[in-house]
Amino acid sequence: MRVIINIEGMLNMSNLYNSILYSLITIAISLVLYQFITNIFDEKNTKFRIFKSKKSRTYIRMLKSIFKYILIIITFLVILQINGINVSSMLAGVGIASVIVGFAIQDVLKDMIKGLDILSDQYFQVGDVIKFNDIEGKVKAIGLKSIKVKDVRTFNIISISNRNIEQVEVVSNLINIDVPIPYEVKLKEAEKAIDDILEEIRNIEGVDKCEYRGVNDLAASSINYQIKVYCKPILKVQMRRDALRCVLVGLDKNNIDVPYQQIDIHNK
Repeated sequence: MRVIINIEGMLNMSNLYNSILYSLITIAISLVLYQFITNIFDEKNTKFRIFKSKKSRTYIRMLKSIFKYILIIITFLVILQINGINVSSMLAGVGIASVIVGFAIQDVLKDMIKGLDILSDQYFQVGDVIKFNDIEGKVKAIGLKSIKVKDVRTFNIISISNRNIEQVEVVSNLINIDVPIPYEVKLKEAEKAIDDILEEIRNIEGVDKCEYRGVNDLAASSINYQIKVYCKPILKVQMRRDALRCVLVGLDKNNIDVPYQQIDIHNK
């Protein structure tokens, strides 16, 4: 009797070791396969022209994300089968369980659907600059669940759920800058100063175009003349700082003081 028990125990231990071994082999094969596919679609691979456009890079990153999730699911099911769990029976019950699970993962499903919408509608792509609430950053990756964005001010990497796509704005290449000039300054003198400001701004590296568009506002203490500056969206934060500096330089060059609101008090 003891011999039979020992043999059964040895067989059970042997089956356990085999299950662990085959499970580890399955995981290793999955990792190798994932690494192989990742290397083929590496954006640094210069052999293929498809990696040169933003649209292609967006599709490739999304496909890599989809492949990763599919591979994880398949690997998980194979490991279950190796360890004696009947995957076929389990999948048969998915129809009933899916209704329950569906309510629990509504947000995940919304993210996945919206992720596919981003690709099909081409609302924005990898490399574009977008704005979400107070965050403005460059799109680094578009996945099935979220968008990875690098903040242009703090350089932090931020994750935005795909379901929030309706709140995302694509940042343009335009900066509007108002040049405040006192009412006492004649129009010709003001426009002469603006010409000098335009010259200063055009000398900034990264400026594509700069143009004067006329009077934009008759404010309380100044006439605001508008200048439009065009540059790459990723450069807009620093470009605005540099352009405002040019405004101060141009006004100082023409002996024009920057106006500020004043309160006059009259005594009777």
